Amino acid sequence: MSNARNIADLGDGITGADLPAGSVLQVVSTTKTDTFTTTSASYTDVTGLSASITPTSASSKILVSYQISLGNSGYLSYSRIVRDSTPIAIADAAGSRPLTTASTGWYVPTNVVYNSGPVCMDFLDSPSTTSEITYKVQVRTYDASHFAVVNRTYSDRDTSAYEPRMVSTITVMEIAG
Repeated sequence: MSNARNIADLGDGITGADLPAGSVLQVVSTTKTDTFTTTSASYTDVTGLSASITPTSASSKILVSYQISLGNSGYLSYSRIVRDSTPIAIADAAGSRPLTTASTGWYVPTNVVYNSGPVCMDFLDSPSTTSEITYKVQVRTYDASHFAVVNRTYSDRDTSAYEPRMVSTITVMEIAG
């Protein structure tokens, strides 16, 4: 489910150029209520967790906020933000370590399958364009023998007391430059 509102919708001849730097010009948000599972050790798009926005000015900044409920079948799961196909908000290279925006995981293999943790990030991007941009959340697993899961636990037992289903969101806001 995606919602968008642009400053042009306000009428009265108001444009982004009439507003001071730092003003919010438009907001697009997507909420994912179903689940996603992967065994890929390479980053994979989380189906249904993207938001597209067309900046009104090349000087605008885009504030990207995401929250996902991320679990795994063992060790770690990683998440990152991409602008179209370009990873953004990732760590500096350090040896052979995975580069990511954020990760979640537990090292106790007997309990990890019952857990899912929130992963949250805000990042202010400077895309320098007036073309449409799509921001996506991608995830990967520790290795191909493990699972990364979104909006559920790995074990996903059908009980009324625990192992809930959750939601994930991505919101992008154009900020006047």
